Amino acid sequence: MPPSDIEIAQKATLLRVTRIAEKLGIPEEHLEPYGHYKAKVSLDYVDSLKNRPDGKLILVTAITPTPAGEGKTTTTVGLGDALNRIGKKAMICLREPSLGPVFGMKGGAAGGGYAQVVPMEDINLHFTGDFSAIGLANNLLAAAIDNHIHHGNGLGLDVRRITWKRVVDMNDRALRDITVALGGPGNGFPRQDGFDIVVASEIMAIFCLATSLRDLKTRLGNIVVGYTRDQKPVRAKDLKVHGAMTVLLKDALAPNLVQTLENNPAFIHGGPFANIAHGCNSVIATQTALKLVDYVVTEAGFGADLGAEKFIDIKCRKSGLRPDAVVIVATVRALKYHGGVDLKEVNKENLPALEKGVTNLERHVNNVRNHYGLPCVVSINRFNFDTPAEIELLKKKMAHHEAPVILATHWADGGAGAEEVAKSVVELIDKVPSDFKFVYEEALPLWDKVRTIATKIYGAGEVTADAKVRAQIKMLQEGGYGHYPVCVAKTQYSFSTDPQLRAAPSGHVINVREVRLAAGAEFVVMVCGDVMTMPGLPKVPSAEKIDLTDDGRVVGLF
Repeated sequence: MPPSDIEIAQKATLLRVTRIAEKLGIPEEHLEPYGHYKAKVSLDYVDSLKNRPDGKLILVTAITPTPAGEGKTTTTVGLGDALNRIGKKAMICLREPSLGPVFGMKGGAAGGGYAQVVPMEDINLHFTGDFSAIGLANNLLAAAIDNHIHHGNGLGLDVRRITWKRVVDMNDRALRDITVALGGPGNGFPRQDGFDIVVASEIMAIFCLATSLRDLKTRLGNIVVGYTRDQKPVRAKDLKVHGAMTVLLKDALAPNLVQTLENNPAFIHGGPFANIAHGCNSVIATQTALKLVDYVVTEAGFGADLGAEKFIDIKCRKSGLRPDAVVIVATVRALKYHGGVDLKEVNKENLPALEKGVTNLERHVNNVRNHYGLPCVVSINRFNFDTPAEIELLKKKMAHHEAPVILATHWADGGAGAEEVAKSVVELIDKVPSDFKFVYEEALPLWDKVRTIATKIYGAGEVTADAKVRAQIKMLQEGGYGHYPVCVAKTQYSFSTDPQLRAAPSGHVINVREVRLAAGAEFVVMVCGDVMTMPGLPKVPSAEKIDLTDDGRVVGLF
């Protein structure tokens, strides 16, 4: 039986973080170490890099995720290692894992096999405390709201129109809808409230989109927490706590430096989900990495319809970042699953199912090439039971899409297993110019933006919403937020809002059931279908397998 991810990580030989920093030319005095193997890079040093030229940016995305697995983060790590192996100066930028999935179902976000970032246990658990700081800043604002109401409500906040929720970094369905301030006058005014998971919070989005402490403070102040009876917005700066929130986040905003199993540098910073948030690591980390190396590999969460679209339309639009190439990750197993095969049967050859499931990959490639205007490579994580006939069929089906299909074995072989992908990406960047474009123009009305995403990217036939939601969208449009991009929150398991619809469904209906303004992050969230911003734990959560041995060793963590 092959070793588990944690067993591989625990046997790794790590370099001290100062040695990793040396590879990037970062002086030791600009590191703020958290032990021997992780450190924050000071914002003063980050600011000093602004006049350096940028390297090339490679975005890793994937097909629509399945229980059969794709390996997007593993590919990001493997590709970064492979680029260094072929003589390029490269590093990777990843998101920080949320404790919800770590102890729930999805797992961590440190890669897998021999393509991991380490120290894996630290990264997947509390790491440098960034998420704690984000949660505290969020909940300070929540406490300030109820405290303000308790002490007279001078701003005239309508308790029925408070939109700000508390957060916790754990899946907990019991906190979705709650009542607060019970127990008498001394505890405030009772009202209905609820929790989101930290990674779905607007603070997380702001944290990942801010370009400086000044920008962070401005964005925090602009958060709309609710409305008065006459529909006037009340902001965090009206409550005068945005300065204190910035203080809680000032250390967290500095990017976290760690390493891969092959001792190559990695930034891991920020962590919004891509199904309910914008799904990209921090702008500060990505921009800093581009000043330090020739090639930066980053990822966007879930499939290219979610993470990559938000990377383009939100992160790139707000930051000026522009990818030079895209890698779309898939597995033969996952494509057969999209073709209707039961999960228990995906290891068996099934050419008809593969041919049917390839339509999912084809739509993602079409979106990346034609709607995002970016050249792309398809990286297939190779399994031993993938047959020659299946590989031949896959390459044949993809031949006319002008997206090379490359087999990769980095999970088993580390960077050496992704060298062909690395060479193909470098060649693509050198030979094929990017025709980068947004999916929609900034001036398009909010309703037309979500309709454009749904029809162009998801293949939907129609977008619907009830009268109340349409009125909210109209109010936001007329209130001066119409130029904001939209962040669609929907299931990651399908192009539609039905997680059971596999492959590439067309003509389906996307229903917008809720709208949320994120004025500090500067986008409007459109919640579609049954997706939850506070997930629940599965019947058998990963927490049941995670343990600590008598000698202090973590076991069961993937």
